[in-house]
Amino acid sequence: MKNNTGIWLAIFVVVSFLIYLLAPILMPFISAAILAYIADPLVDKLEVKMSRILAVSIVFLSLSIFVVLLLLILLPLFEKQIIILVEKLPLYIDRFQQYILPVLKENFGLDLTVLDMSVVKKALTTYWRDAGSIATNVIASISRSGLVLVGWVANFLLMLVVTFYLLRDWDVLVEKIHRLLPRKNEEKIVVFAKESDEVLGAFFRGQMLVMFALSVIYTVGLMMVGLDTALLIGALSGIVSFVPYLGFIVGIVVASIAALMQFQDILPLVYVLIVFMVGQLLEGMVLTPLLVGDRTGLHPVAVIFAVLAGGQIFGFVGILLALPVAAVVAVMLRHLHEQYTSSGLYSE
Repeated sequence: MKNNTGIWLAIFVVVSFLIYLLAPILMPFISAAILAYIADPLVDKLEVKMSRILAVSIVFLSLSIFVVLLLLILLPLFEKQIIILVEKLPLYIDRFQQYILPVLKENFGLDLTVLDMSVVKKALTTYWRDAGSIATNVIASISRSGLVLVGWVANFLLMLVVTFYLLRDWDVLVEKIHRLLPRKNEEKIVVFAKESDEVLGAFFRGQMLVMFALSVIYTVGLMMVGLDTALLIGALSGIVSFVPYLGFIVGIVVASIAALMQFQDILPLVYVLIVFMVGQLLEGMVLTPLLVGDRTGLHPVAVIFAVLAGGQIFGFVGILLALPVAAVVAVMLRHLHEQYTSSGLYSE
């Protein structure tokens, strides 16, 4: 038992060290593995009526077309709203100084006159102007460097190729791994793998659909309110909604500030509140039960810690690996808890 534990510990250390060393080149492979994992159930359903290679081709082409169209539609809209925000930011700061500061001082005793709003305005305007020109700078740098362009295109094509082959051979790879399992512990490992798959599926398939749906709901609702930055705020709120209530809190705070700066009226704040209340109700009563269920078993704090820790240790690759690893660890801890509560140590 001690020898086996030492072997597994050594494997864990070696794998972690290799991930750390190879992080710069692992991103397309990990991204491809995640995409293949997400799309495999759909391929399995289509495989009942056609060959595996045809099912993979249909799913692969459909996903590729969807992603390309989504980028072609959203990127210009994001750029337009960032430009609007940069142009109107000085006006919003003036309104804050003229209307909000007196209210804060009168009702809450907050004296913010010590702030030099001209300095704040200059700093924020410079920051958002830089943020708004990120895409332009990236495109310019790519055009100046053929190697950068070649590298980006090569990584993207590599991810597509690896995704296709992983989808085609997914079941074969799973079966080969199954055959390598120790016969003595095969049954336990299979149960553990199925539970981990439920948790991973809930996150990667269900939660991504929930995030996308909430982004659409918040964006459409804020557009109906008339916010100039509805797409930015709606997308941000939907993306961070993988942590329960975080998307709701971030969205309602940012949208309320934006509405107050833009309209200088209380009524739009009521509309913003209604939009996020409707989104929260739909998430809790329809989207999460239907698309995710209660299979994740991951506490929101554990999710935040896993993402931050993965990013700190392994960079962007660590962020991609954070939730899968956290899900497997959660299942492992659940099994250890069951073993402990059924052991003589606990009963004594």
